[in-house]
Amino acid sequence: MAGKNKKKKNDPGAGVLATNRKALRDYHILEKLEAGIVLSGTEVKSCKQGLISVQEGYVHVDDHMECWLVGCTIQPYEHGNIYNHPSTRERKLLLHKKEIERLHGKTREKGLTIVPLKVYLSRGKVKVRIGLAKGKNVVDKRDTIKKRESDRDSQRAMRNFNDR
Repeated sequence: MAGKNKKKKNDPGAGVLATNRKALRDYHILEKLEAGIVLSGTEVKSCKQGLISVQEGYVHVDDHMECWLVGCTIQPYEHGNIYNHPSTRERKLLLHKKEIERLHGKTREKGLTIVPLKVYLSRGKVKVRIGLAKGKNVVDKRDTIKKRESDRDSQRAMRNFNDR
């Protein structure tokens, strides 16, 4: 029982620093990618303390074919000095050129955007899981809620049946 709750080193859920549950509610995630992120030293320390929020964030591909994480907030490191980082600056994402070109082409389609889904540690590096997403309308959100509730009811019924 000693190693029961251990997670794998390469598992994206092993060191989750922040998640964007709002994105899963508001968007259909069509594709997921892992990207590195360019951070300063105090930003990494703040992230490891959990002082990061990606709820309002999105990814922008500029004319120079570079991906930028916009709207993500990393609180200043409390033990930092005058060289502490600004909390809401744009941060560069590290992806392969072909991935960036493909994402740029897809976002030019109507209704597609790139949203950050999760920020986590992988082998000591801060990584961002981004998703190519299409916005849900109100009917889609209601369908998602109905499906989730019916799944809960069926799980509850199965559990009650097995307990007898």
